Amino acid sequence: MSQRQVLQVFEQYQRARSQFAQAVADLAARPQSIDTLRSAGVVCLLRPLLLDVVPSIRQTTALALGRLADCDVELAEAVVKAGILPQLICSLPEENRYYKKAAAFVLRAIAKHSPQLAQAVVQCGALEMLVICLEDFDPGVKEGACWALEYIARHNPELSQAVVDAGAVPLLVLCIQEPEIALKRIAASTLSDISKHSPELAQTVVDARAIAYLAQMIPNPDAKLKRQVLSALSQIAKHSVDLAELVVEAEIFPVVLICLKDSDEYVKKNGATLIREIAKHTPELSQLVVNSGGVAAVVDCIGSCRGTVRLPGIMTLGYVAAHSEDLSMAVIVSKGIPPLGACLIEEHEDHIKAAAAWALGQIGRHTAEHARHVAVANVLPTLLDIFVDTRSSEDLKAKTKKALKSILQKCTYLPALEPLLHEAPPGILKHIIGQFSKVLPHDSKARRLFVTTGGLKKVQEIKAEPGSLLQEYINTINSCYPEEIVSAPFLHQAGSIFSVLTAALSPSCSWRW
Repeated sequence: MSQRQVLQVFEQYQRARSQFAQAVADLAARPQSIDTLRSAGVVCLLRPLLLDVVPSIRQTTALALGRLADCDVELAEAVVKAGILPQLICSLPEENRYYKKAAAFVLRAIAKHSPQLAQAVVQCGALEMLVICLEDFDPGVKEGACWALEYIARHNPELSQAVVDAGAVPLLVLCIQEPEIALKRIAASTLSDISKHSPELAQTVVDARAIAYLAQMIPNPDAKLKRQVLSALSQIAKHSVDLAELVVEAEIFPVVLICLKDSDEYVKKNGATLIREIAKHTPELSQLVVNSGGVAAVVDCIGSCRGTVRLPGIMTLGYVAAHSEDLSMAVIVSKGIPPLGACLIEEHEDHIKAAAAWALGQIGRHTAEHARHVAVANVLPTLLDIFVDTRSSEDLKAKTKKALKSILQKCTYLPALEPLLHEAPPGILKHIIGQFSKVLPHDSKARRLFVTTGGLKKVQEIKAEPGSLLQEYINTINSCYPEEIVSAPFLHQAGSIFSVLTAALSPSCSWRW
């Protein structure tokens, strides 16, 4: 046998290995092939090829393993159990850029499924290799490493801390300064996932001077980058007053308000989330939002979108209004009540309705004037309808009831309260009657209207427990009228309004309006 024939055997073997790895990689990209590949023991067959002498075969094998692990958690677990991870990363720094990207993809595909699998990635020493990849000259290698680090850090504080301890944060901050948009996006997203878990982790990101670089990218025209930048700043700001103030000091206002008019709904949502995370902390930070035109911009944003995109804006109005009477009035002046009322009607998700009800309660709970603005907007009947609706969730009912109580306890605008007398359940009715008992003794015009509109008749029909607070309210109302009117049988008959007025205005009536 000639030397050429001998070499042909090796060439055929190499070609077969390459074809097998490529065929598996192609099949792994088709979900319908996964079950068959799993039952064929594909992971064990691929493992030896990771140590192949031919770089292209190692690279294709890594790609195949990544695709398998990406679409099936059982195959991801099989890769870990087969001891492939140490084998995958043992020579990573010396490999070419294509292998590094494929290896990072495998680590990302495994880590994404669960904290347990992400922990397995960490335990095999992958973080150190990924951090080395962040320093690579090739942007694609850096991007692959960022993806893997993000999928590790997102699960819990312990894994995120492991990423920080590996020294990734300063390099991630360098990555967001690179010219490649795709690298900027994933680096910002990774910083966001690190920051979200705790104030300490967020502080680590701040200490790496990330805020300034993130804030500079808010005006960037790339929508996907803006999403991640706004998310990262939100995750930092949410933890404490100090961190929120550091974000504000990066001069994000008024530029962040432009994001609320963006054509991309996720940019809108994340922009509103950032404003919410700042406004919620203190009256001073809420006042800053108001002074920058933030409340008016949020109101416009709520009116221009639907669904969950509205939610952070709704909560922003609630947080601002909760801090003080003046801030609540700023929300009212910015015409914040009508869009919140619209959310109660237009939205189908209970958690969005609950947020709108909560925000309305925060606006109306301060003074009679605040409550009047809410009542005049005709949202009280809507809140009541939601509360008594059997299809409403328990959380929605609880928040609606609390909002109604907060508003009703301050509301002295009786024309808005009277229609509720005929529909309100006992738990709400008590607060409505209580407000009438406060106003009627001091308002003669209101007393007349209360009779002519049938309100007094309705009060007489209420069955209250003797000695209860509700009974006390009813007694107070009844004391505003002469006994001959309250106890008159014609109060409960057709045409009673005219009869009551005739009796009340007759010379024989000792009671004065």
